[in-house]
Amino acid sequence: MVEEKIKIQVQRRIVGISVLLLIGKFMAFFITNSVSILTDALESIVNVIAGCISLYAIIVASRPCDKTYPFGPGKMELISASIEGLLIVVAGGVIGYEGIRRLFLPMQVVQLDIGIGIVALAGIVNYLLGCYSIRLGKRHDSIALVAGGKHLQSDTYSSAGLVVGLLVLYWTGLHWVDSVLALLFGSIIIYTGIRILQDTIANLTDRADTRALKMILGELIIHRRENWIDVRNMKVLKYGRAFFVDCDLILPWYYDVREGNEVCEGVADVISMKLSPAIRLSIHIDPCSENYCPRCMLVECEKRCHPFVGLAPFTLDRITGSE
Repeated sequence: MVEEKIKIQVQRRIVGISVLLLIGKFMAFFITNSVSILTDALESIVNVIAGCISLYAIIVASRPCDKTYPFGPGKMELISASIEGLLIVVAGGVIGYEGIRRLFLPMQVVQLDIGIGIVALAGIVNYLLGCYSIRLGKRHDSIALVAGGKHLQSDTYSSAGLVVGLLVLYWTGLHWVDSVLALLFGSIIIYTGIRILQDTIANLTDRADTRALKMILGELIIHRRENWIDVRNMKVLKYGRAFFVDCDLILPWYYDVREGNEVCEGVADVISMKLSPAIRLSIHIDPCSENYCPRCMLVECEKRCHPFVGLAPFTLDRITGSE
């Protein structure tokens, strides 16, 4: 619960600072009348809305499992990140439209020096805020904080390019540069939104978490014990910070319930070494058959039907496959 409180506190700070940046950027737009600065201000609206949604999602996702949500409401963070991705894409489209419109209906841009200063300062603050959000998001396994941090950093990169373009406009007086900048950074913003959507949709549709599976595989190989005859049908799902792992464990057919339970606890300890402590593990025990004898490490097994030939190594295909 302490980590959940930290995530909520971090997101509240991000929302508060985002509101201040939004006010500053719109002030810069009204001072300069620059459409490229307007693009930056419009994206800040998305930052604030997405930040509020993320804050709500983190609060909901922090609630424990109950009868209504037996796996916990952790996927609320994924939903919030998806909404943020959609908002980013929409903002990019609006920015692109405004850039095209201003190409044909140019407007006078004034007092660029003030606008450049405000945009540069906002970009630096956004970068630091994005680093802060990503660092704590990874530490506390929050996809909402990571997605928000990446969004803030993408805003920083566009702001940096925007400052360069505005300097060109300031020195040359070529007003079409303002519209071209809006089109360029609108495209960058759309690309960022699509990338966020790809990641969150993959998690919402329960795509296999290959990274987590490889981590588990490595630990199983290192700590494999002789009575772990085989592991099959392994599946890993992630709900917020919690991992749900399901697998079949092949044990000697003559083990009793107590012995089987002790082995399962050993497997759970090994898997928990690399994954979050918030792990729910479900192991189905299957008895071995004589087909396993040639590859079984229990060389001195009195029930052995065939001599030991060689160990069948654990691989990703093997632990995720069925018989």
